[in-house]
Amino acid sequence: MSVSNTEETEPKATRRTWMGLAVLALPTLLVALDMNVLFLALPRLTAELGADSVEQLWITDAYGFMVAGLVITMGTLGDRIGRRKLLLTGAVFFAIASLASAYAPNPTVLIAARTVLGIAGATVMPSTLALITNMFRDGQERGKAIAVWATCNFTGAALGPVVGGILLDHFWWGSVFLMALPIMVVVLIAGPLVLPEFRPPQAGRLDLTSVLLSMLAILPIVYGIKTLATGNGTATVSVVAILVGLVFAIVFVRRQLRLENPLLDLRLFTRRSFALVVLALSLAGIVMAGVGLLVTQFLQSVLGYSPLVSALWFAPMGLAVAVGTMVTPAFTKSLKPSVAIAGGLAVSTLGAAVLIVVNSTWGPVPVVIGIAILAVGTGPLFTIGTGLVVGSVPPERAGSAAAMSETANFLGGALGLALLGTIGAAVYQHQMTGAVPEGVPAAAAETARETVAGASSVAASLPADQAGELLRQAHGAFTAGLNAAGVLSTVIFGLFAVLAAVFFRRAGGEQS
Repeated sequence: MSVSNTEETEPKATRRTWMGLAVLALPTLLVALDMNVLFLALPRLTAELGADSVEQLWITDAYGFMVAGLVITMGTLGDRIGRRKLLLTGAVFFAIASLASAYAPNPTVLIAARTVLGIAGATVMPSTLALITNMFRDGQERGKAIAVWATCNFTGAALGPVVGGILLDHFWWGSVFLMALPIMVVVLIAGPLVLPEFRPPQAGRLDLTSVLLSMLAILPIVYGIKTLATGNGTATVSVVAILVGLVFAIVFVRRQLRLENPLLDLRLFTRRSFALVVLALSLAGIVMAGVGLLVTQFLQSVLGYSPLVSALWFAPMGLAVAVGTMVTPAFTKSLKPSVAIAGGLAVSTLGAAVLIVVNSTWGPVPVVIGIAILAVGTGPLFTIGTGLVVGSVPPERAGSAAAMSETANFLGGALGLALLGTIGAAVYQHQMTGAVPEGVPAAAAETARETVAGASSVAASLPADQAGELLRQAHGAFTAGLNAAGVLSTVIFGLFAVLAAVFFRRAGGEQS
């Protein structure tokens, strides 16, 4: 994508503008943290509230489902009514819902509060990114601002379990929600002072039919993928949900292509550079989420660490994303965007390759090194790619473009949990065929062959020699699944490193 020469004369950001960026960084980090902050709190709140397995699923997923289903709508709504107005309105409801979640007396109230949290969270991500696009007119400064935004967004999701674990070590489970209150108070007080409002003079009408179709497309797909990945529900129901979502997605696409002012401008995908970046963001989401799932299970089920210790070992992945996104603006001073993205993905390929050779007897260090290298290499893609997406449209449609970027990454994350999780499970079950020691009862042997956690529970009731052999086999089988995920991740990153180097320039993806 070429940038006009007039960008050199664009006004520089003022001190007030940079203060506005600091304000926008707070809710961006918070919403990302909330995606995974219940990772460690769930067992404790489940015990205290008496939630059953179905209620546990909705307590965990209600937030993410609503963010996924409404982020497109909220991005376009911000384009219609004003980005700052939408952000501040969402901040009010986010604070109220966080307070209700912290003091929820039963699972039903907590699920309802988490649902409202998701609706409010969907207003934040596209609003913050669209405001950054409007506030920073100079190309280099906008790149730095987007790097800060990307750091908060992607690092927050990775550090959610760590923050949750630290809070749970000192306070009760509701504390993971109360951290939102001071942040949103700052946003509500400082936002009107340092954030400009942006609303196009000719704002179109919000197409409610498209809003409904987008939710009917995204929510069943995300639900089906998540239930396939976690095993909550039957495979038939999951597949049917995905198919239903795909049908509504087709209807949604056809409607968008007919409307003069669509909810989502799908014609942008006719630009090869735009389509490549959105696809790359989705695939990066697949790898990051899928590898994250398997590595956290590896740390707990194979290496035997507690959830908090596992979260701390996992933290370098989030910190590496932060490093990668923050150093990208410095690299782009001397490197073309296509070179920076391709080079970063090549680094990620090396990190993924490390996961191919890790062994269950090597401890956590090789795995952590692998995911850190993998994560740091995604920095240029997240930073430059996000900038390219929001820069592909006029300022009055930046919210819709920001929502497109967020949706691509979120759906990639959901698919990653299902795809790499399924690959890991399939390899584990194949490796465990015939690996259970003789003399183990048939029902227990079947449990051991299903999951590594099942093997651990079975081993607890076996004699020491049988238990040791069963765990050795199970840990080796799970590690083989992680190795297989490393192979797929290496292929994905390697392929897109080549595509970025070869085709991005041809598609007009260079910025000068």
